[in-house]
Amino acid sequence: MTDLLPSLADIEAAAEVVYRDFAPTPQYRWGLLSERLGTGCWLKHENHTPVGAFKIRGGLTYFDQLARRGPLPREVISATRGNHGQSMGWAARRHGVACTIVVPRGNSVEKNAAMRALGVTLIEHGDDFQEAREHAMRLAQERGAHMVPSFHPDLLRGVATYWWEFLRAVPQLDVAYVPIGQGSGACSAIAARRALGHGVRIVGVVSRHATTYADSIAAGRVVEAPVTTRLADGMACRVADQAALDILRPHLDHVVQVSDAEVAAAMRHLFTDTHNLAEGAGAAALAAALQERASLRGQNVGLALTGGNVDAAAFADVLAGRD
Repeated sequence: MTDLLPSLADIEAAAEVVYRDFAPTPQYRWGLLSERLGTGCWLKHENHTPVGAFKIRGGLTYFDQLARRGPLPREVISATRGNHGQSMGWAARRHGVACTIVVPRGNSVEKNAAMRALGVTLIEHGDDFQEAREHAMRLAQERGAHMVPSFHPDLLRGVATYWWEFLRAVPQLDVAYVPIGQGSGACSAIAARRALGHGVRIVGVVSRHATTYADSIAAGRVVEAPVTTRLADGMACRVADQAALDILRPHLDHVVQVSDAEVAAAMRHLFTDTHNLAEGAGAAALAAALQERASLRGQNVGLALTGGNVDAAAFADVLAGRD
């Protein structure tokens, strides 16, 4: 399935598209974070994009590829827990296309507000992402709209640009931790590693309360798993994507499961050590690295702070230890 992955030329072309909207995000070797982990630790700040998360890169390249193939659709529809929806809203607005996003009930209030501010028509449906996704697919069919999936090669082109930036900026990385939601981030890390001929080991991170990817990788087939995470909504997937699974299974070094308590602790650590906000999924990489701290000594560790879109009330609870 690696033929789905972008080549070096694809990633370089995607970077030109992405950089029309914002500059490369920084990566820093934070002193306190390195001290906490007991080894050199680099943090890639995807929380510094215009929507506060890495997903915008994929939205921009998805629409760019769509425009290259012919007339743009009248409307696009997709489903999200927030960051993919903001990506779609940003790119759709840039191209003058109507955008409808379906979110599950009880979704992040502030992510919903951010999507609406980008011109998105928001629909709340279902109790989890999978139900929202299935409703979005039905709506797209009924309305003759273009359904944007959460995992697609045209999304990977853009997302891979952040790993391409990271690995070029820090060629000495030995191991990188990346959270897995629907798989675009981890698959893009694999793509960038392959494109650059880099030797970094890539470790996937899933929520212990949403284990479809861990279970599916272990079983070699899609295994549905219940979602009970309260903090890591960016990893709250009930059903793994088969195409993503086919890429991840042979190319990940291993998979780490992190609990909500570990994620909350990592959110606090990122704030105290770097004064950056991390949403649950954005802190998952650090949570996983801390779990494996004893085996990382002497290695250069790369972490992806994939997003900082956490509701103020939720973050206040985390900082106060009420998680």
